[in-house]
Amino acid sequence: MSIMKDVNSYSKELTSEEISKKAHRDFVGGLWDELGKLQLEFLIKSGLKPNHKLLDIGCGCLRGGLHYLKYLDVGNYYGLDLNESLIEAGKIEVDEAGLSHKKPNLIVDDAFKVGAFGETFDFMVSVSLFTHLPFNMIVRCLTRARENLLPHGVYYSTYFQAPTSSYLEPLRQEPGEIVTHYDSDPFHCSVDELAYLAKLAGLELSVVGDWGHPRNQKMAAFRLPK
Repeated sequence: MSIMKDVNSYSKELTSEEISKKAHRDFVGGLWDELGKLQLEFLIKSGLKPNHKLLDIGCGCLRGGLHYLKYLDVGNYYGLDLNESLIEAGKIEVDEAGLSHKKPNLIVDDAFKVGAFGETFDFMVSVSLFTHLPFNMIVRCLTRARENLLPHGVYYSTYFQAPTSSYLEPLRQEPGEIVTHYDSDPFHCSVDELAYLAKLAGLELSVVGDWGHPRNQKMAAFRLPK
């Protein structure tokens, strides 16, 4: 049984017909070209080099992955997602983009078993993942990430920011007009709450904040303690 069952809607498997009609692009939130480019630009500004190994946690159908593959050296892109149909859609996107020679490493897993790749990573990234996870699942993800992060490595992840901890009221995010919640999808959390979750997982948080996301997702950075 999936540990992610009923946490959010992203475990819904798409049909081959839906994939052929590119429904997966909207399923993961749309903004296909805009957000894909934005992710790569942010990581390059943050120090990503072609020779680095990058893990995309919650890679979906490779909205960002296609851009990472173009930039990274062969074999240096790794993606993990719980939804097998999205991974299959991503493989099709890779073929259609003429990027199969970049040899993406893709795994379907619902428990953030990053160690299954048998690698340690310079960079990890998640866009629109923590925004769909409750606190316990964020801790699980951060813990697995820590176990496979190089000493100099960094894990960047987006989140919806609440003004205070235990912010129980619905919160409209501007821009984007997404309404977020404390205990249902899509989720928000405060910086203090996110720092506490990082501490539970053995990581340290630094807040990047605004990075140009069109729906007001903020960026956080997680590193190993010094």
